[in-house]
Amino acid sequence: MPTSSPPGLSGTLLAIQTGRVRPLMVGGRKLVSAIGKTPVAGPIEVGVLGLAGDEQADLSVHGGLSKAVYALPSEHLPWWQAQRQLHGATMFEEPLAPGYLGENLSLQGLIEQELFIGDRLDFGEVVLRVTQPREPCGKFNAVMGYPLAAKDMVQSGRCGFYLAVDKPGFLQAGAPCQVLPGSRSTCVTEALQHKAWKHLR
Repeated sequence: MPTSSPPGLSGTLLAIQTGRVRPLMVGGRKLVSAIGKTPVAGPIEVGVLGLAGDEQADLSVHGGLSKAVYALPSEHLPWWQAQRQLHGATMFEEPLAPGYLGENLSLQGLIEQELFIGDRLDFGEVVLRVTQPREPCGKFNAVMGYPLAAKDMVQSGRCGFYLAVDKPGFLQAGAPCQVLPGSRSTCVTEALQHKAWKHLR
């Protein structure tokens, strides 16, 4: 049985990233994607469909009311950098920049095992609700530079999560947030495992 979060579970918003749709080569094919996110400074407006200035190329898998914002625990970036080195996708030890995996929000102190579907992240002016885990796609493999990246995401549970916007407003890097518990029946990691079969074939 999943356990409830520790009393007063909280985190910090380290960085905010947005991206525009642009060409991406995947398996020799030229597609379009907004997976490449870059940091933005200053307060950023958050509406019900996401961050001001952010775009999604394929609204069937990203964006919309239930997937308006994508958050990733920043603690995962060193692990992903190590995986890229292990698989020969990079020869360098430079840290991955926030936004490299397509995340809008880089969080600290909140990981998938501790967050449940329906939990809300209260930033004060803005409140975001956890709706589902991020599922990898072929574009993710292309960006990470090796073909097993999607399986690594599912098997490790280092996936991040999508957020709906319950209370629009403005967000700024450095903002603290408090977790407001929901029903706490399925954590983000468990929700990903429920869909794992189609990524591990």
